[in-house]
Amino acid sequence: MLPPARDYDELYRQFRWQVPARFNIGVDACDRWAAIDARRLAILAVQSDGHTQEISYGWLKETSNRLANALRAHGIGRGDRVAILLPQAPEVAAIHIAVYKLAAIALPLAMLFGADAISYRLQNSGAKALITNAQGLAKLAPIRVEAPGIELILSIDGPETGTLGFHETLARASADFTPEPTTPDDPAMMVYTSGTTGQPKGALHGHRVLLGHLPGIETHHEFFPQPGDRIWTPADWAWAGGLLNVLLPGLYCGVPVVARRFDRFDPEEAFALMARQGVRNAFIPPTALRMLRSALKPQGRHDIRLRTVGSGGEALGAETYEWGKSALGLTINEFYGQTECNLVLSGCGAIGVSRPGAIGKPVPGHTVAVIRPDGERAAVGEVGQIAMRRPDPVMFLEYWDRPEATREKFIGDWMTTGDQGLVDDDGYFHFVGRDDDVITSSGYRIGPTEIEDCLIKHPAVALAAVVGKPDPVRTEIVKAFIVLKPTHAPSDALAADIQAFVKTRLSGHEYPREVAFIDELPMTTTGKVIRRLLRTRG
Repeated sequence: MLPPARDYDELYRQFRWQVPARFNIGVDACDRWAAIDARRLAILAVQSDGHTQEISYGWLKETSNRLANALRAHGIGRGDRVAILLPQAPEVAAIHIAVYKLAAIALPLAMLFGADAISYRLQNSGAKALITNAQGLAKLAPIRVEAPGIELILSIDGPETGTLGFHETLARASADFTPEPTTPDDPAMMVYTSGTTGQPKGALHGHRVLLGHLPGIETHHEFFPQPGDRIWTPADWAWAGGLLNVLLPGLYCGVPVVARRFDRFDPEEAFALMARQGVRNAFIPPTALRMLRSALKPQGRHDIRLRTVGSGGEALGAETYEWGKSALGLTINEFYGQTECNLVLSGCGAIGVSRPGAIGKPVPGHTVAVIRPDGERAAVGEVGQIAMRRPDPVMFLEYWDRPEATREKFIGDWMTTGDQGLVDDDGYFHFVGRDDDVITSSGYRIGPTEIEDCLIKHPAVALAAVVGKPDPVRTEIVKAFIVLKPTHAPSDALAADIQAFVKTRLSGHEYPREVAFIDELPMTTTGKVIRRLLRTRG
Protein backbone atom coordinates (compact mmCIF):
# COMPACT_ATOMS: atom_id res chain seq x y z
CA MET A 1 0.00 0.00 0.00
CA LEU A 2 2.95 2.36 0.45
CA PRO A 3 3.81 4.60 -2.52
CA PRO A 4 7.21 4.08 -4.20
CA ALA A 5 8.89 7.06 -2.50
CA ARG A 6 11.88 6.32 -0.27
CA ASP A 7 11.81 9.52 1.77
CA TYR A 8 9.73 9.50 4.98
CA ASP A 9 8.15 12.93 4.55
CA GLU A 10 7.28 12.16 0.93
CA LEU A 11 5.86 8.74 1.89
CA TYR A 12 3.66 10.29 4.52
CA ARG A 13 2.41 13.06 2.21
CA GLN A 14 1.70 10.77 -0.74
CA PHE A 15 -0.06 7.99 1.14
CA ARG A 16 -3.77 7.45 0.50
CA TRP A 17 -5.89 4.64 1.95
CA GLN A 18 -7.27 2.18 -0.59
CA VAL A 19 -10.19 0.58 1.24
CA PRO A 20 -12.73 -1.04 -1.11
CA ALA A 21 -16.47 -1.04 -0.51
CA ARG A 22 -16.37 -4.83 -0.12
CA PHE A 23 -13.57 -6.60 1.71
CA ASN A 24 -13.26 -9.96 3.42
CA ILE A 25 -10.08 -11.03 5.21
CA GLY A 26 -10.60 -14.71 4.41
CA VAL A 27 -11.11 -14.13 0.72
CA ASP A 28 -8.22 -11.72 0.27
CA ALA A 29 -5.74 -13.55 2.52
CA CYS A 30 -6.48 -16.98 1.05
CA ASP A 31 -8.93 -17.50 -1.81
CA ARG A 32 -7.37 -14.73 -3.91
CA TRP A 33 -4.02 -16.53 -3.94
CA ALA A 34 -5.54 -20.01 -4.29
CA ALA A 35 -7.30 -18.86 -7.47
CA ILE A 36 -3.95 -17.82 -8.97
CA ASP A 37 -1.95 -20.88 -7.87
CA ALA A 38 -3.47 -23.41 -5.48
CA ARG A 39 -0.01 -24.91 -4.88
CA ARG A 40 1.54 -21.63 -3.72
CA LEU A 41 3.29 -22.04 -0.37
CA ALA A 42 1.38 -20.40 2.46
CA ILE A 43 2.69 -21.90 5.73
CA LEU A 44 5.75 -23.89 6.77
CA ALA A 45 4.60 -25.83 9.85
CA VAL A 46 7.61 -27.03 11.84
CA GLN A 47 6.86 -29.99 14.12
CA SER A 48 8.53 -30.66 17.46
CA ASP A 49 10.63 -33.39 15.82
CA GLY A 50 11.92 -30.94 13.23
CA HIS A 51 9.78 -32.26 10.37
CA THR A 52 8.37 -29.46 8.21
CA GLN A 53 4.91 -29.64 6.66
CA GLU A 54 4.31 -27.43 3.63
CA ILE A 55 0.81 -25.94 3.54
CA SER A 56 -0.52 -24.48 0.31
CA TYR A 57 -3.15 -21.81 -0.28
CA GLY A 58 -5.21 -24.54 -1.93
CA TRP A 59 -5.19 -26.54 1.31
CA LEU A 60 -6.17 -23.47 3.29
CA LYS A 61 -9.05 -22.72 0.91
CA GLU A 62 -10.42 -26.27 0.91
CA THR A 63 -10.04 -26.73 4.68
CA SER A 64 -11.61 -23.36 5.46
CA ASN A 65 -14.48 -24.04 3.05
CA ARG A 66 -15.21 -27.38 4.70
CA LEU A 67 -15.11 -25.78 8.14
CA ALA A 68 -17.35 -22.90 7.08
CA ASN A 69 -19.92 -25.41 5.82
CA ALA A 70 -19.65 -27.46 9.01
CA LEU A 71 -20.10 -24.40 11.22
CA ARG A 72 -23.10 -23.28 9.18
CA ALA A 73 -24.63 -26.76 9.47
CA HIS A 74 -24.40 -26.38 13.27
CA GLY A 75 -26.19 -23.04 13.24
CA ILE A 76 -23.15 -20.76 13.33
CA GLY A 77 -23.52 -17.73 11.09
CA ARG A 78 -23.04 -14.02 10.61
CA GLY A 79 -22.01 -12.22 13.79
CA ASP A 80 -21.64 -15.38 15.91
CA ARG A 81 -18.45 -15.66 17.96
CA VAL A 82 -16.16 -18.65 17.35
CA ALA A 83 -13.44 -19.14 19.98
CA ILE A 84 -10.04 -20.51 18.90
CA LEU A 85 -7.88 -22.04 21.64
CA LEU A 86 -4.86 -23.46 19.80
CA PRO A 87 -1.10 -22.91 19.46
CA GLN A 88 0.57 -21.96 16.17
CA ALA A 89 -0.61 -24.53 13.62
CA PRO A 90 -1.99 -24.61 10.04
CA GLU A 91 -5.46 -25.36 11.41
CA VAL A 92 -5.48 -21.99 13.19
CA ALA A 93 -5.03 -20.16 9.89
CA ALA A 94 -7.77 -22.22 8.24
CA ILE A 95 -10.14 -21.58 11.17
CA HIS A 96 -9.65 -17.83 10.99
CA ILE A 97 -10.20 -17.84 7.23
CA ALA A 98 -13.37 -19.94 7.60
CA VAL A 99 -14.81 -17.67 10.29
CA TYR A 100 -14.18 -14.58 8.19
CA LYS A 101 -15.70 -16.12 5.05
CA LEU A 102 -18.74 -17.07 7.13
CA ALA A 103 -19.04 -13.43 8.34
CA ALA A 104 -18.78 -14.71 11.90
CA ILE A 105 -16.40 -13.25 14.51
CA ALA A 106 -13.11 -14.93 15.44
CA LEU A 107 -12.27 -14.96 19.16
CA PRO A 108 -8.59 -15.95 19.58
CA LEU A 109 -7.65 -17.32 23.02
CA ALA A 110 -4.07 -17.94 24.14
CA MET A 111 -2.98 -21.39 25.23
CA LEU A 112 -1.34 -19.65 28.21
CA PHE A 113 -4.78 -18.86 29.64
CA GLY A 114 -6.04 -20.81 32.61
CA ALA A 115 -9.62 -21.88 33.29
CA ASP A 116 -10.76 -18.59 34.85
CA ALA A 117 -9.44 -16.46 32.00
CA ILE A 118 -11.01 -18.74 29.39
CA SER A 119 -14.32 -18.88 31.24
CA TYR A 120 -14.59 -15.09 31.49
CA ARG A 121 -13.94 -14.55 27.78
CA LEU A 122 -16.31 -17.28 26.67
CA GLN A 123 -19.09 -15.95 28.87
CA ASN A 124 -18.52 -12.28 28.12
CA SER A 125 -18.35 -12.81 24.36
CA GLY A 126 -21.30 -15.18 24.22
CA ALA A 127 -19.28 -17.54 22.03
CA LYS A 128 -21.32 -20.24 20.30
CA ALA A 129 -18.46 -22.48 19.17
CA LEU A 130 -15.00 -23.42 20.39
CA ILE A 131 -12.21 -25.10 18.42
CA THR A 132 -9.33 -26.45 20.48
CA ASN A 133 -7.15 -29.52 21.17
CA ALA A 134 -6.82 -32.07 23.98
CA GLN A 135 -4.91 -29.61 26.14
CA GLY A 136 -7.63 -27.02 25.71
CA LEU A 137 -10.35 -29.55 26.50
CA ALA A 138 -8.61 -30.35 29.78
CA LYS A 139 -8.71 -26.66 30.72
CA LEU A 140 -12.34 -26.42 29.65
CA ALA A 141 -13.54 -29.42 31.67
CA PRO A 142 -13.96 -27.68 35.07
CA ILE A 143 -15.69 -24.62 33.55
CA ARG A 144 -17.89 -26.27 30.93
CA VAL A 145 -21.08 -25.43 32.85
CA GLU A 146 -19.99 -21.79 33.09
CA ALA A 147 -20.22 -21.35 29.31
CA PRO A 148 -23.68 -22.69 28.46
CA GLY A 149 -23.74 -20.69 25.21
CA ILE A 150 -21.17 -22.98 23.63
CA GLU A 151 -23.18 -25.15 21.24
CA LEU A 152 -20.32 -26.77 19.36
CA ILE A 153 -16.84 -27.91 20.39
CA LEU A 154 -14.36 -29.28 17.87
CA SER A 155 -11.01 -30.81 18.79
CA ILE A 156 -8.15 -31.22 16.32
CA ASP A 157 -7.02 -34.19 18.45
CA GLY A 158 -10.19 -36.15 17.72
CA PRO A 159 -13.65 -36.65 19.23
CA GLU A 160 -14.36 -37.00 22.94
CA THR A 161 -17.55 -37.02 24.98
CA GLY A 162 -19.46 -33.87 24.05
CA THR A 163 -16.79 -32.93 21.51
CA LEU A 164 -16.60 -33.57 17.78
CA GLY A 165 -13.38 -34.35 15.97
CA PHE A 166 -12.23 -31.41 13.85
CA HIS A 167 -10.82 -33.43 10.97
CA GLU A 168 -13.59 -36.03 11.14
CA THR A 169 -16.23 -33.30 10.92
CA LEU A 170 -14.51 -31.59 8.01
CA ALA A 171 -14.23 -34.86 6.09
CA ARG A 172 -18.02 -34.99 5.94
CA ALA A 173 -18.43 -31.36 4.79
CA SER A 174 -18.43 -29.97 1.27
CA ALA A 175 -15.29 -28.32 -0.09
CA ASP A 176 -17.40 -25.75 -1.97
CA PHE A 177 -18.41 -22.59 -0.13
CA THR A 178 -19.50 -19.17 -1.31
CA PRO A 179 -18.15 -16.53 1.11
CA GLU A 180 -20.63 -14.17 2.69
CA PRO A 181 -20.36 -10.60 1.38
CA THR A 182 -18.79 -8.27 3.94
CA THR A 183 -17.87 -4.61 4.11
CA PRO A 184 -14.66 -3.33 5.72
CA ASP A 185 -16.71 -2.25 8.76
CA ASP A 186 -18.41 -5.62 9.33
CA PRO A 187 -17.08 -7.29 12.51
CA ALA A 188 -14.36 -9.88 11.89
CA MET A 189 -12.51 -10.53 15.16
CA MET A 190 -12.50 -9.71 18.84
CA VAL A 191 -9.27 -9.51 20.82
CA TYR A 192 -9.48 -8.99 24.56
CA THR A 193 -7.43 -6.21 26.11
CA SER A 194 -5.32 -6.52 29.23
CA GLY A 195 -8.03 -5.29 31.59
CA THR A 196 -6.23 -2.25 32.98
CA THR A 197 -9.44 -0.96 34.55
CA GLY A 198 -11.84 -3.72 35.53
CA GLN A 199 -12.07 -6.99 33.69
CA PRO A 200 -10.59 -7.35 30.17
CA LYS A 201 -12.63 -5.78 27.38
CA GLY A 202 -13.29 -7.28 23.97
CA ALA A 203 -11.92 -4.96 21.29
CA LEU A 204 -14.11 -5.62 18.26
CA HIS A 205 -12.43 -5.10 14.89
CA GLY A 206 -13.84 -4.94 11.38
CA HIS A 207 -12.42 -6.65 8.29
CA ARG A 208 -10.63 -3.37 7.54
CA VAL A 209 -8.20 -4.04 10.42
CA LEU A 210 -5.96 -6.13 8.17
CA LEU A 211 -5.71 -3.35 5.59
CA GLY A 212 -5.04 -0.93 8.43
CA HIS A 213 -2.01 -2.96 9.51
CA LEU A 214 -0.35 -3.13 6.10
CA PRO A 215 1.41 0.27 6.05
CA GLY A 216 2.95 -0.48 9.45
CA ILE A 217 4.06 -3.94 8.32
CA GLU A 218 5.59 -2.46 5.18
CA THR A 219 7.35 0.18 7.27
CA HIS A 220 9.07 -1.90 9.95
CA HIS A 221 9.77 -4.71 7.50
CA GLU A 222 11.26 -2.15 5.11
CA PHE A 223 8.93 -2.27 2.10
CA PHE A 224 7.60 -5.77 2.65
CA PRO A 225 7.16 -7.93 0.68
CA GLN A 226 10.44 -8.35 -1.16
CA PRO A 227 11.47 -11.40 -3.24
CA GLY A 228 12.49 -14.25 -0.96
CA ASP A 229 10.74 -12.88 2.13
CA ARG A 230 9.62 -15.43 4.72
CA ILE A 231 8.10 -14.31 8.03
CA TRP A 232 8.03 -15.71 11.58
CA THR A 233 7.27 -14.73 15.15
CA PRO A 234 7.53 -16.57 18.46
CA ALA A 235 4.42 -14.66 19.59
CA ASP A 236 1.22 -16.69 19.94
CA TRP A 237 -1.15 -16.14 17.03
CA ALA A 238 -3.88 -15.53 19.61
CA TRP A 239 -2.29 -12.18 20.44
CA ALA A 240 -2.78 -9.15 18.20
CA GLY A 241 0.98 -9.10 17.53
CA GLY A 242 1.14 -12.68 16.27
CA LEU A 243 -2.14 -12.59 14.37
CA LEU A 244 -2.17 -9.12 12.84
CA ASN A 245 1.57 -8.40 12.62
CA VAL A 246 2.58 -11.75 11.10
CA LEU A 247 0.03 -14.46 10.20
CA LEU A 248 -2.66 -12.51 8.37
CA PRO A 249 -0.39 -9.91 6.68
CA GLY A 250 1.97 -12.70 5.60
CA LEU A 251 -0.89 -14.64 3.99
CA TYR A 252 -2.37 -11.48 2.45
CA CYS A 253 0.98 -10.56 0.88
CA GLY A 254 1.66 -14.09 -0.36
CA VAL A 255 4.71 -14.47 1.90
CA PRO A 256 5.26 -17.91 3.49
CA VAL A 257 4.62 -17.88 7.25
CA VAL A 258 6.74 -20.13 9.48
CA ALA A 259 4.72 -21.80 12.27
CA ARG A 260 6.42 -23.38 15.27
CA ARG A 261 4.94 -23.97 18.69
CA PHE A 262 7.20 -22.93 21.56
CA ASP A 263 6.03 -23.98 25.02
CA ARG A 264 8.78 -21.71 26.29
CA PHE A 265 10.98 -19.40 24.23
CA ASP A 266 14.38 -20.98 23.67
CA PRO A 267 16.95 -18.60 22.10
CA GLU A 268 19.14 -21.39 20.77
CA GLU A 269 16.18 -23.11 19.13
CA ALA A 270 14.99 -19.75 17.78
CA PHE A 271 18.36 -19.13 16.11
CA ALA A 272 18.34 -22.66 14.68
CA LEU A 273 14.74 -22.33 13.44
CA MET A 274 15.42 -19.05 11.65
CA ALA A 275 18.48 -20.59 9.99
CA ARG A 276 16.83 -23.87 8.96
CA GLN A 277 13.68 -22.24 7.61
CA GLY A 278 15.37 -19.31 5.91
CA VAL A 279 13.42 -16.71 7.89
CA ARG A 280 13.93 -13.27 6.39
CA ASN A 281 11.47 -11.23 8.44
CA ALA A 282 10.71 -11.58 12.13
CA PHE A 283 8.59 -9.92 14.77
CA ILE A 284 10.42 -10.57 18.05
CA PRO A 285 9.33 -8.84 21.28
CA PRO A 286 12.08 -7.01 23.20
CA THR A 287 12.29 -9.58 26.00
CA ALA A 288 12.87 -12.37 23.50
CA LEU A 289 15.51 -10.24 21.79
CA ARG A 290 17.25 -9.76 25.13
CA MET A 291 17.20 -13.52 25.60
CA LEU A 292 18.72 -13.96 22.14
CA ARG A 293 21.37 -11.43 23.08
CA SER A 294 22.24 -13.38 26.21
CA ALA A 295 22.76 -16.56 24.19
CA LEU A 296 26.06 -17.33 22.48
CA LYS A 297 26.71 -15.20 19.42
CA PRO A 298 25.08 -16.71 16.34
CA GLN A 299 28.00 -16.09 13.95
CA GLY A 300 29.64 -19.32 12.84
CA ARG A 301 26.93 -21.56 14.28
CA HIS A 302 23.77 -20.60 12.42
CA ASP A 303 23.33 -19.22 8.94
CA ILE A 304 20.96 -16.40 9.86
CA ARG A 305 19.64 -14.58 6.80
CA LEU A 306 17.36 -12.04 8.39
CA ARG A 307 16.48 -9.02 6.28
CA THR A 308 14.28 -7.25 8.84
CA VAL A 309 13.32 -7.47 12.50
CA GLY A 310 10.43 -5.57 14.03
CA SER A 311 9.90 -5.31 17.77
CA GLY A 312 7.18 -3.87 19.98
CA GLY A 313 5.01 -4.43 23.03
CA GLU A 314 7.47 -2.87 25.45
CA ALA A 315 10.51 -0.60 25.30
CA LEU A 316 13.35 -2.00 23.21
CA GLY A 317 16.17 -0.03 24.81
CA ALA A 318 19.33 1.39 23.27
CA GLU A 319 21.50 -1.57 24.30
CA THR A 320 19.36 -4.14 22.47
CA TYR A 321 19.06 -1.75 19.53
CA GLU A 322 22.84 -1.55 19.21
CA TRP A 323 23.18 -5.34 19.66
CA GLY A 324 20.91 -5.79 16.65
CA LYS A 325 23.27 -3.78 14.51
CA SER A 326 26.41 -5.59 15.65
CA ALA A 327 25.14 -9.19 16.01
CA LEU A 328 22.36 -9.34 13.40
CA GLY A 329 23.71 -6.76 10.99
CA LEU A 330 20.44 -4.86 10.76
CA THR A 331 18.36 -2.15 12.38
CA ILE A 332 15.73 -3.47 14.75
CA ASN A 333 12.70 -1.37 13.85
CA GLU A 334 10.70 -0.59 16.94
CA PHE A 335 6.97 0.01 16.56
CA TYR A 336 4.03 0.99 18.75
CA GLY A 337 0.30 0.49 19.03
CA GLN A 338 -2.44 -0.99 21.16
CA THR A 339 -4.93 -3.81 20.70
CA GLU A 340 -7.53 -1.15 19.91
CA CYS A 341 -5.37 0.64 17.32
CA ASN A 342 -2.17 -1.18 16.47
CA LEU A 343 0.97 -0.37 14.46
CA VAL A 344 0.62 3.40 14.22
CA LEU A 345 4.22 4.38 15.04
CA SER A 346 7.30 2.69 13.59
CA GLY A 347 10.92 2.96 12.66
CA CYS A 348 12.23 2.10 9.19
CA GLY A 349 15.98 1.78 8.99
CA ALA A 350 15.95 1.55 5.20
CA ILE A 351 14.99 5.23 4.92
CA GLY A 352 16.82 6.45 8.00
CA VAL A 353 13.82 6.59 10.34
CA SER A 354 15.53 5.11 13.35
CA ARG A 355 16.68 6.45 16.70
CA PRO A 356 17.76 4.51 19.81
CA GLY A 357 15.25 4.94 22.61
CA ALA A 358 12.48 6.23 20.32
CA ILE A 359 9.38 4.31 19.24
CA GLY A 360 9.38 5.72 15.72
CA LYS A 361 7.38 8.21 13.73
CA PRO A 362 3.74 8.03 12.58
CA VAL A 363 3.20 5.32 9.98
CA PRO A 364 1.80 6.73 6.71
CA GLY A 365 -1.99 6.80 6.90
CA HIS A 366 -2.16 7.34 10.67
CA THR A 367 -2.47 10.59 12.60
CA VAL A 368 -0.74 10.24 15.97
CA ALA A 369 -0.02 12.95 18.52
CA VAL A 370 0.85 13.61 22.12
CA ILE A 371 -2.11 15.46 23.60
CA ARG A 372 -3.02 17.37 26.72
CA PRO A 373 -6.04 16.43 28.89
CA ASP A 374 -8.22 18.85 26.90
CA GLY A 375 -7.36 17.15 23.62
CA GLU A 376 -5.02 19.86 22.34
CA ARG A 377 -1.66 18.81 20.93
CA ALA A 378 1.23 19.09 23.36
CA ALA A 379 4.24 21.20 22.50
CA VAL A 380 7.50 19.64 21.32
CA GLY A 381 9.17 18.02 24.31
CA GLU A 382 6.05 18.32 26.47
CA VAL A 383 4.90 15.12 28.14
CA GLY A 384 1.30 14.15 27.44
CA GLN A 385 -0.82 11.20 26.38
CA ILE A 386 -0.14 9.37 23.11
CA ALA A 387 -3.33 9.36 21.03
CA MET A 388 -4.56 8.41 17.54
CA ARG A 389 -7.17 10.31 15.54
CA ARG A 390 -10.25 8.70 14.02
CA PRO A 391 -11.33 7.68 11.48
CA ASP A 392 -8.59 5.12 10.96
CA PRO A 393 -8.95 1.67 9.32
CA VAL A 394 -6.81 -0.02 11.98
CA MET A 395 -8.91 1.36 14.86
CA PHE A 396 -11.38 -0.87 16.70
CA LEU A 397 -15.12 -0.61 16.14
CA GLU A 398 -16.08 -0.69 19.81
CA TYR A 399 -15.65 -2.55 23.08
CA TRP A 400 -17.96 -5.55 23.11
CA ASP A 401 -21.13 -4.71 25.04
CA ARG A 402 -19.36 -1.76 26.70
CA PRO A 403 -20.66 1.45 25.04
CA GLU A 404 -19.67 3.64 28.00
CA ALA A 405 -16.12 2.29 27.99
CA THR A 406 -15.96 2.94 24.24
CA ARG A 407 -17.01 6.57 24.74
CA GLU A 408 -14.50 7.01 27.56
CA LYS A 409 -11.68 5.86 25.28
CA PHE A 410 -11.97 9.07 23.25
CA ILE A 411 -11.35 12.76 23.78
CA GLY A 412 -13.13 14.22 20.80
CA ASP A 413 -11.73 12.34 17.82
CA TRP A 414 -8.57 11.31 19.68
CA MET A 415 -8.42 7.69 20.84
CA THR A 416 -6.46 7.79 24.07
CA THR A 417 -3.93 5.14 25.04
CA GLY A 418 -3.10 5.74 28.68
CA ASP A 419 0.55 5.93 27.62
CA GLN A 420 2.55 9.01 28.42
CA GLY A 421 5.01 10.19 25.81
CA LEU A 422 6.62 13.15 24.10
CA VAL A 423 7.66 14.17 20.59
CA ASP A 424 11.19 15.50 20.03
CA ASP A 425 12.36 18.22 17.65
CA ASP A 426 12.76 15.72 14.81
CA GLY A 427 9.27 14.24 15.12
CA TYR A 428 10.27 11.02 16.92
CA PHE A 429 7.92 9.73 19.61
CA HIS A 430 9.35 8.67 22.97
CA PHE A 431 7.53 6.50 25.50
CA VAL A 432 7.61 7.91 29.04
CA GLY A 433 5.34 5.60 31.02
CA ARG A 434 1.81 4.55 31.84
CA ASP A 435 -0.76 6.81 33.39
CA ASP A 436 -2.60 3.75 34.67
CA ASP A 437 -1.50 0.56 36.34
CA VAL A 438 -0.83 -1.72 33.41
CA ILE A 439 2.21 -3.96 33.80
CA THR A 440 4.46 -4.65 30.81
CA SER A 441 6.23 -7.97 31.22
CA SER A 442 8.03 -9.94 28.50
CA GLY A 443 6.06 -8.09 25.83
CA TYR A 444 2.67 -8.78 27.44
CA ARG A 445 0.45 -5.99 28.71
CA ILE A 446 -1.00 -7.22 31.97
CA GLY A 447 -3.84 -5.57 33.86
CA PRO A 448 -3.93 -5.89 37.66
CA THR A 449 -7.65 -6.45 38.15
CA GLU A 450 -7.89 -9.94 36.68
CA ILE A 451 -4.90 -11.11 38.74
CA GLU A 452 -6.24 -9.58 41.92
CA ASP A 453 -9.63 -11.17 41.34
CA CYS A 454 -7.90 -14.53 41.03
CA LEU A 455 -5.72 -13.98 44.11
CA ILE A 456 -8.61 -13.31 46.42
CA LYS A 457 -10.14 -16.64 45.40
CA HIS A 458 -7.29 -18.37 47.21
CA PRO A 459 -8.54 -19.64 50.59
CA ALA A 460 -5.74 -17.89 52.48
CA VAL A 461 -6.04 -14.45 50.86
CA ALA A 462 -8.12 -11.65 52.32
CA LEU A 463 -6.93 -8.73 50.18
CA ALA A 464 -4.50 -8.45 47.29
CA ALA A 465 -2.93 -5.84 45.03
CA VAL A 466 -0.41 -6.28 42.23
CA VAL A 467 2.07 -3.86 40.71
CA GLY A 468 4.89 -4.01 38.22
CA LYS A 469 8.41 -4.21 39.61
CA PRO A 470 11.27 -3.15 37.29
CA ASP A 471 13.24 -6.10 35.91
CA PRO A 472 16.30 -5.96 33.63
CA VAL A 473 15.16 -8.88 31.45
CA ARG A 474 11.35 -8.73 31.42
CA THR A 475 10.99 -4.93 31.72
CA GLU A 476 8.70 -5.59 34.71
CA ILE A 477 7.58 -8.57 36.74
CA VAL A 478 4.27 -8.97 38.53
CA LYS A 479 4.61 -8.49 42.28
CA ALA A 480 1.70 -9.27 44.59
CA PHE A 481 1.07 -7.72 47.99
CA ILE A 482 -1.11 -10.03 50.07
CA VAL A 483 -3.10 -9.50 53.25
CA LEU A 484 -3.80 -12.94 54.69
CA LYS A 485 -6.86 -14.15 56.53
CA PRO A 486 -6.35 -14.44 60.32
CA THR A 487 -6.30 -18.23 60.08
CA HIS A 488 -3.14 -18.26 57.93
CA ALA A 489 0.45 -17.25 58.56
CA PRO A 490 3.05 -16.07 56.02
CA SER A 491 5.52 -18.65 54.72
CA ASP A 492 7.56 -19.44 51.62
CA ALA A 493 5.41 -22.51 51.06
CA LEU A 494 2.22 -20.43 51.11
CA ALA A 495 3.74 -17.89 48.72
CA ALA A 496 4.60 -20.70 46.29
CA ASP A 497 1.10 -22.13 46.61
CA ILE A 498 -0.44 -18.73 45.83
CA GLN A 499 1.82 -18.36 42.78
CA ALA A 500 0.83 -21.76 41.48
CA PHE A 501 -2.84 -20.96 42.12
CA VAL A 502 -2.69 -17.95 39.78
CA LYS A 503 -0.45 -19.63 37.24
CA THR A 504 -2.85 -22.52 36.68
CA ARG A 505 -6.00 -20.39 36.65
CA LEU A 506 -4.95 -17.41 34.58
CA SER A 507 -1.73 -17.65 32.64
CA GLY A 508 1.93 -18.46 32.90
CA HIS A 509 2.87 -14.86 32.13
CA GLU A 510 0.46 -13.30 34.65
CA TYR A 511 1.31 -15.05 37.88
CA PRO A 512 3.20 -12.99 40.52
CA ARG A 513 6.89 -13.80 40.42
CA GLU A 514 7.22 -12.14 43.82
CA VAL A 515 4.81 -12.29 46.75
CA ALA A 516 4.99 -9.99 49.76
CA PHE A 517 2.80 -10.45 52.83
CA ILE A 518 1.70 -7.21 54.50
CA ASP A 519 -0.66 -6.32 57.34
CA GLU A 520 -2.80 -3.88 55.34
CA LEU A 521 -2.98 -2.29 51.91
CA PRO A 522 -2.54 1.47 51.51
CA MET A 523 -5.91 2.85 50.42
CA THR A 524 -7.60 6.15 49.66
CA THR A 525 -10.59 7.27 51.66
CA THR A 526 -12.80 5.93 48.89
CA GLY A 527 -11.31 2.44 49.23
CA LYS A 528 -8.97 2.45 46.23
CA VAL A 529 -5.56 0.86 46.60
CA ILE A 530 -2.72 3.39 46.27
CA ARG A 531 -0.43 1.33 44.07
CA ARG A 532 2.25 4.00 43.80
CA LEU A 533 2.97 3.48 47.50
CA LEU A 534 3.34 -0.24 46.91
CA ARG A 535 5.78 0.40 44.07
CA THR A 536 8.04 2.33 46.41
CA ARG A 537 8.43 -0.76 48.60
CA GLY A 538 10.40 -2.48 45.83
